[in-house]
Amino acid sequence: MSKQCFGTSHVPLSPAVRAGDFVYISGQVPVSDGTIVQGGIVEQTEQVLVNVREALKLAGCAMDDVVKTTVWLEDARDFGVFNKVYARHFPKNPPARTTVESRLMIDIKIEVEAVAYKPV
Repeated sequence: MSKQCFGTSHVPLSPAVRAGDFVYISGQVPVSDGTIVQGGIVEQTEQVLVNVREALKLAGCAMDDVVKTTVWLEDARDFGVFNKVYARHFPKNPPARTTVESRLMIDIKIEVEAVAYKPV
């Protein structure tokens, strides 16, 4: 099985990596044009999921191809609001998901990574 890397980043990671029929999306943060999106969990979740969608496109995938996500929330009290935004992006047959509360690497409220399945 070969590995294909897609996209570039200012840090040492690939936004998307295909390994066989699976595509792995690196943790996406609420950044647009190099700047952290201002606002609360709603605005930051929207941006993160837009970034996930864009990373998936790099590898020829879409949100419907996502089979698993992992979500880190800076504050577990944001879960209800986050969940409503997330549900809009995965309206049917949502992927498996793990959500945890965690201190994040930069001053943000959320990070999301995804795994997609799309046969070559």
